[in-house]
Order: sequence, then structure tokens, then C-alpha cells
Amino acid sequence: MSGRPGPGRGPRPEPTRTAAGGPAAGGTAASRKPRARKVPVLDVDHLLDTAGIIVCCGAGGVGKTTTAAALAVRGARRGRRVVVLTIDPARRLAQAMGLTGLDNTPRPVEGVLDDPTGEAPDDPDPAGAKDAKLGTGGSLDAMMLDMKRTFDEIVVAHSTPERAQQLLANPFYQSMSSSFAGTQEYMAMEKLGQLHASGQWDLIVVDTPPTRSALDFLDAPGRLGDFLDGRLLRLLLAPAKAGGRAYVKVIGAGFMIVTKALTKVLGAQLLEDVAQFVAALETMFGGFRQRAEQTYRLLGAPGTAFVVVAAPEAAALREASYFVDRLDAEGMPLAGLVLNRVHGSAAAALGPERSLAAAETLEEHGEHPLASAVLRIHADRVLLGAREDRLRRRFTSAHPDTPVIDVPALAADVCDLAGLHEVGDLLAGAGARFPAG
Repeated sequence: MSGRPGPGRGPRPEPTRTAAGGPAAGGTAASRKPRARKVPVLDVDHLLDTAGIIVCCGAGGVGKTTTAAALAVRGARRGRRVVVLTIDPARRLAQAMGLTGLDNTPRPVEGVLDDPTGEAPDDPDPAGAKDAKLGTGGSLDAMMLDMKRTFDEIVVAHSTPERAQQLLANPFYQSMSSSFAGTQEYMAMEKLGQLHASGQWDLIVVDTPPTRSALDFLDAPGRLGDFLDGRLLRLLLAPAKAGGRAYVKVIGAGFMIVTKALTKVLGAQLLEDVAQFVAALETMFGGFRQRAEQTYRLLGAPGTAFVVVAAPEAAALREASYFVDRLDAEGMPLAGLVLNRVHGSAAAALGPERSLAAAETLEEHGEHPLASAVLRIHADRVLLGAREDRLRRRFTSAHPDTPVIDVPALAADVCDLAGLHEVGDLLAGAGARFPAG
């Protein structure tokens, strides 16, 4: 969207544009010095009010699961029917939501609309209208992907009872459905498609696995097709297609040699299990690929948004850059970056040098040891904040159009709904903040 030019007189060069498309403030013909572009801010509440699917991705250990849960909680508090799906094997999400455990079935999260401050849930935020929608009748369900159970459900739903029983009892299927590379990502796409098709929820929040494999589900349709279209599996399928003695005529001596070699390496029973598995799965393959492609298109459609989560650390921000570049290459809708666990100080005007000098003076006189310790902690925090700010600026200079929201580091780990409420407030910019370190 292009913004209208600001007021001015006479001809002037093309104004510098912000990420939103409008002219940068102060851009005039007399302004010859280039000015840094202002980094757009991620409007989390607008995202929660308008998106139908939010996919959280990022490296491990950056608070991605907590961020996904906090987004889901705040979305429910803003009146939306939300379900959060995690495919991270960690159990933190269940614990934070007060659930004894998550499984492949969405479970309601009780008390999500209660105000942790004790105020009535339908009271507007006295600080202003930004949070006036909180607690207005949404709901939240949570679930954890069980990829084998999801695979079993697909088999039962898309094949005859006899074929389903044959496939479910196949030893190769039992192993592949729980451990085969790429199965988890493909089943995540299947489950996302199921949740969306049900129409039961306004908003689906997906918490992906850590590291770069979080985007592997984008490759799931093609990878599954490569697996089932592979030459080896097609050879294994040939006996079932040819049948009986006709098989020998069709395949010939060459295949018999290959089969004997494979039998020596893999064993006759395993080879037979694989062949039966491929024969049983082939009738379902078209449906697998079709549904995966539909879900892939859904991920790139309006109403879907990807949120990249990172910590202000060099390795995590390198991963974030990878995610942003990959999503851009795939044409996927990126909402922005959540920079989590940012450090700063409300007394940043007191620089680290002065703080350390004051601490040394107190220590030389043997006075106020507690004040000296606090001054040293403050100096360390300001230095840490400055280092994090340099890393942030390095990322934003490489991705100037990516909206960013900073979430301050909390004093303790998030382990309950009250903590998720607090993180949600910080994500929306409604919590207590501090000046940049």
C-alpha cells in the first residue's frame, strides 16, 4: 500500500519509504544525508484479530513454545475461538496451561478468560482502549501432535476396513509411522488441514519443532511424493501389480537378481513387509498428496501468518534470518519477528563506566556493599543490553521491512496462565517496558 506524500512545496525527489509504504518523516529536498529507516513494529493484537492461522517458528531454546501459548491465550481473551497445536515434544505448553497432559485431541483450557489481577474478566483495561476487548468471551483448546495416531486416523478414514487393518498391522508401517524422517512434518500438515476444515475455531496457532526443521513441513508434500515414487519402492510394488506367474514375465531376471540381493541385506520378511506396505499405501497416495498440497496452499493464503521467534543472541538471530529468507523465497506471509528475552534497564542513563566507578569508590571506603553489588549488576545489564541492541540492529539492517516486537526478559520462567497473560501483554506492547539499553 502506498502512502500519500506529506506536505511540501515545489518539486522534490522521491521520498524515502517506510516498510508500510508511506514517506519517512522529514524527507525533503534539502535533506541530503541518508536517514536510517524506522523498523516497523509488529502489531500483535491486530494479527490476533485478523489471522486465521499463525505459525510460530524459530530455533530451539528461544521461548517459541511459550510465545505460541501466549499468543493463543491473548487471542482467546480478545474474543476468538482458538486452538493451539504443538509438535514440539516438550511438555512445557501443557504445564503452563494447567493441563496434566496433551494428546492428539484438542482439550479445553479452563480459566483462560480469568483476569490474573482479580478484576472481573469483562472489565475494560483502565489504562486505555487497547485492551478493552480482553475477556470478551473467547475460548482456548490445546493439543499436542501424535504423529502415529494421526497417521492411523488417516489410514482408517481413507481406505476400506480390510485394507486399513492390513496396513495398521504391517510391521514396516508401524515403524515408519512413528519414526520415518519427514513423517512428523507431514502429519503436522494433515492435522492443520483437519483443524482448519472443521471450522470449529477462528484462530489456529501452530508451535513448530525447534531448529531449521521447523520449516520442513513446507517440503513435506514433495518429500512424501519422492519417497512413494522412488524407484526401489516401485520395484517392490511390481509383484503386487503383476501378480502370480505374470509377475515373472513382466519383471524378468534382472529384478530377480536385485530382489535376491536385497533379501540378503534386509531379510526376506522385511522385504515382504515393505512390499505389502507400499501396495496398501498406493491406493491412498493420491489423497495424501492432494491434502498436503491443499494445506501448503493454505499456508500461503491470506489469513495465514508466520511469526519468527528469536532471542537476542547471534546464533538465534542467524536462524531467524534463515527463516525470514526461506519464507520470502517460498512466498509465505511473514508477520514479523518476536525478539524474546531482551535485557534493558530503566536507569540506562547511568552508563556502565560511571556505575563501575561508583561501585569501586564504595568498595574502597568499605561502605554500602549492597549498593556496590547493585551498581555492578546494573553495569553488566546495560552492557548486555547494548550488545543485544547491536545484534538487533544487524538483523534489522538485513531485513528492514520485517516488523519486530521486543519482549523483555522476565524474572522467572513462565509456568502458569498468569505468566502467559503477562507474556501476551508484553507481546502486544501493553506491559511495562524499559528504554533501550
